[in-house]
Amino acid sequence: MNKEFDEINYWSEVKLDIVREYAQAYSTILSSRKNSSLYHIYIDAFAGAGINISKTTGEFVSGSPLNALLVKPSFREYHFIDLDSAKTDSLRQLTTERSDVYIYDGDCNTILLQEVFPRAKYESFRRALCLLDPYGLHLNWEVILEAGQMESIELFLNFPVVDMNRNVLWRNPEKVAPSQVARMNTFWGDDSWRKSAYDTTQNLLGWEFKIPNATIVEAFQKRLKTVAGFKYVPEPMPMRNSKNAVIYYLFFASQKPVAEHIIKEIFNKYRNRGES
Repeated sequence: MNKEFDEINYWSEVKLDIVREYAQAYSTILSSRKNSSLYHIYIDAFAGAGINISKTTGEFVSGSPLNALLVKPSFREYHFIDLDSAKTDSLRQLTTERSDVYIYDGDCNTILLQEVFPRAKYESFRRALCLLDPYGLHLNWEVILEAGQMESIELFLNFPVVDMNRNVLWRNPEKVAPSQVARMNTFWGDDSWRKSAYDTTQNLLGWEFKIPNATIVEAFQKRLKTVAGFKYVPEPMPMRNSKNAVIYYLFFASQKPVAEHIIKEIFNKYRNRGES
């Protein structure tokens, strides 16, 4: 097995199917005669090697970059980013004959803002579908904010509650390491997450009580609308393991009502898909 290929669990395979199905609908709409003046691109900020290994079957599974490249009608450009040079080398080998593919080694938080998002300006009749699928709290809020303010980018976003719960959202917040708090602040954009994650009203001594994940997820959904500026942010899909525990929430954000309608149908289709 090549070291650059990640082993993925079945919930990651579900995510890949969701993104692939929406990308197909998105590209079909943006390529129609009605939208012939629009130039649409695909962005994957944590792209990986392009191929994964299924932990369920042991077989090779196409990653999100290869799935996107197979969409017909095609996107006009593809932008794949990863910190791991072994993975980007694999992507280059897989796409060597594609002149419409751009591959970047490095931190997506910088590359997206400086090199990729400027290629999707609304006033230039450009649009983009962007997958932000970090392993944990490795994404800066500025990226999400810029995507919302540009009004030309639709997002899939991994909201990593496992990393949050393991390292930040403890019942006693005073014991959380400052470095972990800083990671959360960077992902959220400020420290307002504290108001959503803790409640002091139930104790006369002022102790803080951690509230359920659903509350902080709802607060982030609202933040995507009121702060980032996305008009449509449907209820995210909880991605669960075989014990029914939520591994992360998959958010979708857009400026178009038709996009919300399509993704709701896709989410509902896969919501109860379990481990085979």
